[in-house]
Amino acid sequence: MYAVIKTGGKQYKVAANDKILIEKLEGAAGDQVQFHDVFMVVNGADIHVGAPIVAGATVVGEIEKQARGPRLIIFKKRRRKHYRRRNGHRQDLTSVIITEILTSGAKPTGKRAEVKVKAAPVALAAGADDISLIGGIGPKIHLALTEAGVTSFAQIAAWTPADVEKIEAEIKQKGRVAREEWIEQAKELMAGKPPRAKTDKART
Repeated sequence: MYAVIKTGGKQYKVAANDKILIEKLEGAAGDQVQFHDVFMVVNGADIHVGAPIVAGATVVGEIEKQARGPRLIIFKKRRRKHYRRRNGHRQDLTSVIITEILTSGAKPTGKRAEVKVKAAPVALAAGADDISLIGGIGPKIHLALTEAGVTSFAQIAAWTPADVEKIEAEIKQKGRVAREEWIEQAKELMAGKPPRAKTDKART
């Protein structure tokens, strides 16, 4: 679910837990702010477009901090007139975390959703290996590999350089497969050796 709002003369596409940097709003960190200029609300296939705003829709946020933008230099010169002016400017901004998108005149609950979402454990399919035994494959990467169809040690052991490049692009961690020796670890596990994490722990 997301919405398009207007504040400070600009429009922003926001969803719950999004962090946006907008023109300064009055308030301190932790204060609640509401945006009533909501131009569109999309909830799956349910789309509400305002004329110009969506009636009864409100986007609620929480001020994270008051900030300032980058320093800008404004320099003016008129040739042959001995006229030069140099000024600096830093725009006052407010960092806001979106907490709720409300419709039909609903009132804000004042509760902020958890920003960090813990990855749920991946259920193993029939005939699949527990590839999380490979050192460096945590819950998020395990989920990403499972969604990409990688579910066994044999698949990882048979990866070609092109396969490695493709997987690293999907998990957005270039060089990790070679650095943590996933292919070598997969071959060791196929040979019946214990996971490296367990042997390292026993050694220490």
